[in-house]
Amino acid sequence: MKIEHRLCLRLAVLFVVIVAAVPGHVQEKQDAPERVHRITQEEYEATLRFWQRRCESILEVEQVGASAEGSAIHLLTITDRSVSNQGKQVCLVTALHGGPERSGTTTILHLVEWLLGDSKEAQETRRKQVLLVMPINHPEAFFQTDRFLNKAKIDPYTGGGPQHWDLDKLEYKSADKAPEVKAVLYVVDKWKPDVHADVHGTGLQEYPIDKLGDRTRYQGQTMIEITGSAYSNYALRPWDWRVTEALIAAGQRAGYPSDRFEADAQRSYHGPVMNPIADRTWRGQPNFYTAQYGYAKYHTMVMAFEVGWEQSGVARLRGLLQLGNQRWQDEPHAGYPVDRVKAFIGHYVTAWGRTAGERRRSRVELWQKQGRFTQAVLYPQTDGRDTYFVATSPAAAETLVKDRDQFLLAASSRADTDGAALSHIVRSGPEIMLAVDAARSKAESPEPIQHGIGFRLRLPYSKPTIQAVRLNGHLLQSSDTDGWRSWLANGFTQVQINVPPDKAAKQDLYLITCEYKPSEVRRIGWTPPAEVLDALRKQK
Repeated sequence: MKIEHRLCLRLAVLFVVIVAAVPGHVQEKQDAPERVHRITQEEYEATLRFWQRRCESILEVEQVGASAEGSAIHLLTITDRSVSNQGKQVCLVTALHGGPERSGTTTILHLVEWLLGDSKEAQETRRKQVLLVMPINHPEAFFQTDRFLNKAKIDPYTGGGPQHWDLDKLEYKSADKAPEVKAVLYVVDKWKPDVHADVHGTGLQEYPIDKLGDRTRYQGQTMIEITGSAYSNYALRPWDWRVTEALIAAGQRAGYPSDRFEADAQRSYHGPVMNPIADRTWRGQPNFYTAQYGYAKYHTMVMAFEVGWEQSGVARLRGLLQLGNQRWQDEPHAGYPVDRVKAFIGHYVTAWGRTAGERRRSRVELWQKQGRFTQAVLYPQTDGRDTYFVATSPAAAETLVKDRDQFLLAASSRADTDGAALSHIVRSGPEIMLAVDAARSKAESPEPIQHGIGFRLRLPYSKPTIQAVRLNGHLLQSSDTDGWRSWLANGFTQVQINVPPDKAAKQDLYLITCEYKPSEVRRIGWTPPAEVLDALRKQK
């Protein structure tokens, strides 16, 4: 045998010995992995009773539905009852895929233990929020089948698909076939939550039944974790990507990274027009799932989580709850950023209210009526003043026409408008037209606005001098409830106009003007180099 061959043989033997000695090295014959404890229905319900007895001052457990087979579907309401719910945010947490995707449910159970604990953060959250928790929405799937579908072949997460929804009426047509969905919608309708977080995770749902056997989750099973949305439905996500980033950051601080969907895949969204290049766009498609019911009906912020490790899910959910305890970047009140219900070129219709409860009532009412609102601004916009005109009825919308002079003529004829003041402001600049965003719904509202209305302007200067804010030509005073206030946030001077319920009930046209002096002079335009201009002059 040649020396080189003998040397290679010895090295090969040595390599095998060394690799075999490495701790954790996977051998050909593995021991069966340690299985994760499979929670039984008896254990789950006994735990709920235990928590209820031990924490009766902050926890209420109620049955809000039952599966077709008769298994109870429970809601846990966690809050500090010594503090009025009127001042609290409302956060709903569910596990709509918590049958086979078991770590969604077990994450929520870990979260419940934390929420019932004595940490300062948990106590603050209970004082400031009502936590609605549904750990197991699909009892048979979790305790027995490990399959997504219920007895009627409906997946509670999706609601069974668009054919089961009447989106015109915002009604679920298959409630008798999917009591799991019915229970969730009951909770959403009762509480009108500010936020709905749906928690998913690891499971063996890809295994066909004949391969599943007695398998359950095993230690070491995980997945790429996802925060905020779903791969299959990119419409199931917070409308503000900064919220998603805040939750990802909370997970990273605990040591857990998250996938960022189309951003990490470096792909654009898909749409019907892009079918010929579908292989180059993001795989997710906009769809309508059960969790989006709250958004469609109440302007609830919705989101989904995929959880590989429960402590990661808890960290990210705690990050979400912290947002509800604090003031969001450019909002005037503490709580989740959910109060803007209509938008046009950086102007917003907002909820009105002194408390979270008042703002929630206002938000829900305005959200359900905003389809018939017509909006307009003077166009193009000009330094030194801002305008925002909103009609909340079809009759008032006839005032908002593109021609400036026709608009002023119609507005000045109204008894609720100071025509001279409005005309002076509107005519003081070079604009001769309005940009108009017509209402999408022509239906008349059965009643005027009952719970107040707000409006938000944003001036693109950090220190402007606000000279006058007017509603229909009438000067407004500084007020958090009936007037205007301003603050600096995100580089804008935010100007909030508040119209209380007693005034909003008598009004259907809101002509807002804001006169201000910019804090600096900003010039626009471009001039070619002097050499170019000189050469052109010489050519003449």
